[in-house]
Amino acid sequence: MCDGSKVGDISNTAEEPEGRMQRFRRRMREWQIRQQVARGLAYGAGSGAVSLIMLWVQTR
Repeated sequence: MCDGSKVGDISNTAEEPEGRMQRFRRRMREWQIRQQVARGLAYGAGSGAVSLIMLWVQTR
């Protein structure tokens, strides 16, 4: 039961500032994820375009 006191509550403590290497690793991970998503979207769009072109060629 929470009585509103902060005794023993460690959730409000300030976290250590993020180090340069940790920030760099986090940004690289985020960038890699975005890059993979972009490649996946490009691959999917290209594949869909090729399929539509092949269907168009076959119906002519």
